[in-house]
Amino acid sequence: MPNSHILIANIFIVTVLMLVLWRWSIAIRDVSFIDAFWAFGMVIVALSTFVLAGGDPLRKLVITGLTCLWGLRLGIHLLNRWRQTGEDPRYRKILGHVMEQKGWGFSRAALQQVFALQGVLLLIVCLPAQLGQVGDEPFGPMGLLGSVVALIGIAFETIADAQLSRHRADPAKQGKVLDTGLWRYTRHPNYFGDACTWWGIWLVAAETAEGRLAIFGPILITWLLTRLSGVPMLERSLKRTRPGYEEYIRRTSSFFPFPPGK
Repeated sequence: MPNSHILIANIFIVTVLMLVLWRWSIAIRDVSFIDAFWAFGMVIVALSTFVLAGGDPLRKLVITGLTCLWGLRLGIHLLNRWRQTGEDPRYRKILGHVMEQKGWGFSRAALQQVFALQGVLLLIVCLPAQLGQVGDEPFGPMGLLGSVVALIGIAFETIADAQLSRHRADPAKQGKVLDTGLWRYTRHPNYFGDACTWWGIWLVAAETAEGRLAIFGPILITWLLTRLSGVPMLERSLKRTRPGYEEYIRRTSSFFPFPPGK
């Protein structure tokens, strides 16, 4: 199948997925499950491309396997967290602001500000999982390096999420800053693991001419996590609600892991 047809097929799949999720959000008046289905959506796109593309079989298998490992692990984790804690206040604030400023109803605000936007971002971020599967160049050393980087990212994020879950479950640590384990070296090890994973998948894809063009994917997710919806939004809230977080900021790297300062 021509590359353009593969991308069009994936656009159609993601559009249908987002419309279904949008209708569900209207029924329950909550959009914050989108974070989990954003990860699941990338798995679906990778599998769709695996079926449709005619690239090198080993690279297709590696890229799809890494995407599924990352997406299923993260999606299940976020879905369980949403079921336990309910609506994410960040989304309630975003939608409330839009509805107040523009006079929109919940349905329109959810569609335009959440599901349409998330669909576009999903397709761009997972470009390495799409374009990386269409080239027929043989799998080589860069693919091996990228696989290692992606696996490190997945492991980093998995360990960080487990440490955060244990911290939140401990009554003695309620309201306290998590500054042990991986969180001692970076304030956002889960976000670092996300970015690391997609840079690794891009390295696997970059052994092909088409895959090199997918660099916009890891650039976008890194920018989102460090400059827009990740670190800045979360830290504004933590500064208000976590005593000692300002001191934690002063001694701990924001994103990349480094030994803590004094």
